[in-house]
Amino acid sequence: MCGITGLFELRERRPINRALLEAMNQTQFHRGPDEGGVHIEPGVGLAHRRLSIIDLSSGQQPLFNEDESVVVTYNGEIYNFPELTQELQAAGHRFRTHCDTEVIVHAWEEWGEACVERFRGMFAFGLWDRNRQTLFLARDRLGIKPLYYGLLPDGQLLFASELKALMAHPGLPRDLDPRAIEDYFAYGYVPEPRSIFRAVHKLPPAHVLTLRHGQRSLPAPRAYWDVPFAALPTLDEATAAEELVTRLREAVRVRQIAEVPLGAFLSGGVDSSAVVAMMAGLSPDPVRTCSIGFADSAYDESRYAQQVAERYHTDHDRQQVDIDDFALLDRLGELYDEPFADSSALPTYRVCELARRKVVVALSGDGGDEHLAGYRRYRHHLAEERLRRPIPLGLRRPVFGTLAKLYPKADWAPRVFRAKATFQALARDSVEGYFQGVAILRDDLRAKLFSPAFRRELQGYQAVDLLREHAARAPTTDPLSLVQYLDIKTYLPGDILTKVDRASMAHALEVRVPILDHPLVEWISGLPPDLKRRGGEGKYLLKKAMEPYLSHELLYRRKKGFSVPVAEWFRGPLQARLREQVLGQRIADADLFDRDSLEQLIDQHVSGARDHSPALWSLLMFDGFLQRLETSPAPAA
Repeated sequence: MCGITGLFELRERRPINRALLEAMNQTQFHRGPDEGGVHIEPGVGLAHRRLSIIDLSSGQQPLFNEDESVVVTYNGEIYNFPELTQELQAAGHRFRTHCDTEVIVHAWEEWGEACVERFRGMFAFGLWDRNRQTLFLARDRLGIKPLYYGLLPDGQLLFASELKALMAHPGLPRDLDPRAIEDYFAYGYVPEPRSIFRAVHKLPPAHVLTLRHGQRSLPAPRAYWDVPFAALPTLDEATAAEELVTRLREAVRVRQIAEVPLGAFLSGGVDSSAVVAMMAGLSPDPVRTCSIGFADSAYDESRYAQQVAERYHTDHDRQQVDIDDFALLDRLGELYDEPFADSSALPTYRVCELARRKVVVALSGDGGDEHLAGYRRYRHHLAEERLRRPIPLGLRRPVFGTLAKLYPKADWAPRVFRAKATFQALARDSVEGYFQGVAILRDDLRAKLFSPAFRRELQGYQAVDLLREHAARAPTTDPLSLVQYLDIKTYLPGDILTKVDRASMAHALEVRVPILDHPLVEWISGLPPDLKRRGGEGKYLLKKAMEPYLSHELLYRRKKGFSVPVAEWFRGPLQARLREQVLGQRIADADLFDRDSLEQLIDQHVSGARDHSPALWSLLMFDGFLQRLETSPAPAA
């Protein structure tokens, strides 16, 4: 796993500033502490930080083809590189190394832009072809690896694995994007393709961007893949469960190729336990596993991890951490560069820190909730959909919208209609209904929280518009599949994978994600929805498939999640800090918020009248971002 950086002159071939490129590259030293490399020629510069995993002696980057006309800087792992190497050698290509990086340059020569369709793995790369005068940027199908890019006013394009590398460029405008701020306070992260800065974008998952010298403007990225949700031929439950195990085992197998110590996260949840069970069946040696535990049993799941470790005789390492672990609060702004409000980033950082003591590569269970419908919010959404679907939206919206305004409590109605929230839910369409279920600050609260000046700057944009754009392109109309698709496009890359990438790379740890193996993802997407969620049981088929491998108690217990007691912190040890930061000068100077609403939010939470912890945490993290921006001014040219 590595960090990549690049500079490209879009309009004319001006010389590249080597010192600047090296400085940008050095900001990502943590992503690749083993080696660094730079390649510069007229109008283009590529840089790389390497964490050595495969072919330790000869995989240095940037890496070239035979005549050095094609060069790549690459972050990721292509798991089918042995098969592609054989195919490309048969086509006449000569290889100098045994690493997956070299496959990229030869695949480009052989298949051009379609090369990405042949890759099985996680990747983000920048490739320069001198003969075609083309820079090619690409990101993997699910967005496991990050890629930021931006075009400066003078025509220079920057790209990198992390935003901090772009921020090292003195010419990068740092104007905040109002739409990104609206998105952040709705979702808790800034979803693709936006970044917190107007001038910077994230290349979306499963997209490529092709650039050539002489272009006057930035072309739009092109999609090369999507989750198909194409119905499979009819399978009975037992056959589907058996095939799921076979496919998961294969996805795990190809991710065990490494020339460095390899292990797995073992949280005690269904997904990570399933991955460890598959690993144990594929390795003659004990699997190295790690987990963290908390003294407070309300947040601790480590006994389930211990159960799996004992069953499969893993080399298990458990560390108990303090649930009141505040030391990392200031570190989060450095890790994520943008505001990031998932509080589980704290324990994720600690488990990556623990894993790196024993391994350089760790397999994780991420992706199971999105693809196999594990989230409890899916159950709530489907319940609302059953109420909405019989009544046309044109009737529901005015009738139930009016009832929601007039009747804060409807004791006269049947039980299902007694809550104001129920009337509001019935007045919404499907996408808006799901959005309100995932938003950390709902529309009414954001409208109240934002200053009038900032609301005018949004020009009518609302965060739900992003979900509507994805829904319009969705290959499915099934209620469950649709919201899974929305999460795959937003929450999975924007929150889950971002959290793990930054936390792991802060410790030079590579994390591989078998459940996001794209052939497995395609197959799962085609399963009937009732094999993913049946009744109130999420991940139904996975649990059935794992019954021979994991205990009934572990499979069917209520999920706790990787959480910390933020609500209690804000009423106790973090109350003073919360008031100081959220009501402080930085937030006031940003001119984004209504101060009276901020004070009310804090007072209601501290008194116990309401739980505003997600909103308050997002504000605390936003202030942390502003502080980092304040203390790291743009470097001098």
